[in-house]
Amino acid sequence: MAGMRTRGRRGADLGRNMASRAADIAALLRHECSLLVELYRNKENFPSDVAGVPLVSIPSPSSHLDPGDKLWHLHSALEQCCSLMERAIVREKEEFDGGEMGEYEKRRKMVKDRLSRLVIVTRDLLKATDGPSIVTTSLDASQLDGPTALFELKLWVYGIFMEVEHWSNTAIQIFQDLQPDATKVPSKRTRSSRIAPRMR
Repeated sequence: MAGMRTRGRRGADLGRNMASRAADIAALLRHECSLLVELYRNKENFPSDVAGVPLVSIPSPSSHLDPGDKLWHLHSALEQCCSLMERAIVREKEEFDGGEMGEYEKRRKMVKDRLSRLVIVTRDLLKATDGPSIVTTSLDASQLDGPTALFELKLWVYGIFMEVEHWSNTAIQIFQDLQPDATKVPSKRTRSSRIAPRMR
């Protein structure tokens, strides 16, 4: 019995430690993504109140869900963000890339790499906490291809960055719920109720 209690405590400690590391990665991603959003907004001369169109098909997890189900929602959403981010980079290179690696391109790569890392640690945490089986919820081809009109394409890319920022913030909240004694990282509201402008 003592051995079982010890293993249980070790498992709980492992989960808390993993959640703490995951929260740190999510906080870094949120910070880096906020800088990327600002860079992109300035680069494209978007007004400060422009809002991206929601692109991730996974709803934000309800507070009534248990931790395992929240992690499943988060992992599925981060997987979609990662797929969208990879596709956005390809589309931007096809349409706009001049071959130079400027501040924006470096920041975009940093966000993409950090997002990929967050997907991995979230998957590991989901397994460690005996959450629901991992099933990838994929986006269809039309969602990944994005629009063809130039201005709409830019709004689509902007919307992807906003989704990454939103889900990194959601990740921080979920990971901190798994380690109730940890110091809280202030959350930020990253979604806007305003409708994105359309090309005239």
